[in-house]
Amino acid sequence: MLDMNARRRAKIAKISVLAGFLAAKLTLDALAQAAGDAELRLVDPDHRPIGAERVSNGWIALFDGSSLYGWKRQSQANWQVRDGQIFVDRGEPGLLRTTSQFSNFELYLEFQADPRTNSGVFVRTSPQPTDPAIDCYEINIAPTDNPFPTASIVARKRAEPVDVPPRQFNQMMITCVDDQISIVVNGQQVADYNDPMPLGRGYIGLQFNSGQVRFRNVWLRPLGLTVLLDGSNLEQWVPYPETDGKFELTESGELRVTGGPGQLESKNRYGDFILQLQSKTNTKGQNSGVFFRCIPGQQSNGYESQIDHAVEENDRDRPANFGTGGIFRRTPARRVVSNDQQWFAKTIVACGPHISVWVNGYQVVDWSDTRPPDPNPRRGRRLEAGTIILQAHDPTTNLSFREISIAQLRPRSEDTERPE
Repeated sequence: MLDMNARRRAKIAKISVLAGFLAAKLTLDALAQAAGDAELRLVDPDHRPIGAERVSNGWIALFDGSSLYGWKRQSQANWQVRDGQIFVDRGEPGLLRTTSQFSNFELYLEFQADPRTNSGVFVRTSPQPTDPAIDCYEINIAPTDNPFPTASIVARKRAEPVDVPPRQFNQMMITCVDDQISIVVNGQQVADYNDPMPLGRGYIGLQFNSGQVRFRNVWLRPLGLTVLLDGSNLEQWVPYPETDGKFELTESGELRVTGGPGQLESKNRYGDFILQLQSKTNTKGQNSGVFFRCIPGQQSNGYESQIDHAVEENDRDRPANFGTGGIFRRTPARRVVSNDQQWFAKTIVACGPHISVWVNGYQVVDWSDTRPPDPNPRRGRRLEAGTIILQAHDPTTNLSFREISIAQLRPRSEDTERPE
């Protein structure tokens, strides 16, 4: 497993350095291979859209291989899933875009296009972009005679033509770090762009313009996260020693949580953010949670992303208690993909009223809080920044956490504080 501090630094100096690192250490061919980390395996291979080793290194699957869960059509095109691929070939030009927004990240995907297809991959985009020079970064998929051939950033940077065989899958890696955008196609770096007026965050979009195009293996890894728990100390956390819950670091650097009730609360507050962590229940039948946008100092008063692997009638599509990743009392996980007594990875993205959760790289929650605004999240929609709380649920609690990191999502632009 890669060292947490090495792979999640708050700043990355230059895209060219990062691209060189990717070429040397994370080639596109290697990234596309299946992985088999037994500690983080999914129970059902049919619901495993990404290799477990990738998951342990922070990757999530934006496309689950069987549905368009977590995506929204922005035009009347025939977006559909065929043979584990996103497919489109006719209809109104426009985007299929994620419901979640991202700031700094690596985006890996594979695409297949007809010779005359004009399509693209949009990053940090508005829902319905109108000007690629202003409200998105459009990475083109187009013939070599197009003013912006494949891998060009439309209206911003033309790439030199690259070999992209038609009617077979090609690999693309897009890296966004602050004001820098880098594009690698089939292992070759073909575009490197610095934006003097960078977009802070936005959606991921797949475009239909003309011609048939297919996408598969759409994976994303957030960048720029800072460590909240690195296994050496609890300096970034507020303890509540008067409660029954115990939070202790083990010799191996894991946070062991026993007894309860009780909580461990972050010192800093977070509003729109992406949070990643790993956890394991040490005995069967555990019930715990990760709370966020909490009212500081109050007992677990925030949104709760559940930790509870129980299911009804041995059916993983029927969580017994909202399910691991589900938002307790608000929306259940659509499927329980984690097991007791096995490490699992969780990613939470909170942006305005919208909340998404991935467990082991598989998206289990895509939910917007439509309740009336209220500073108390138990009563209504809370957008204000709050703390992160790890829960010690009851006297039987026995679970562990490791590798907790977080990044605030940057504003859409310098003068826009809320998401679109």
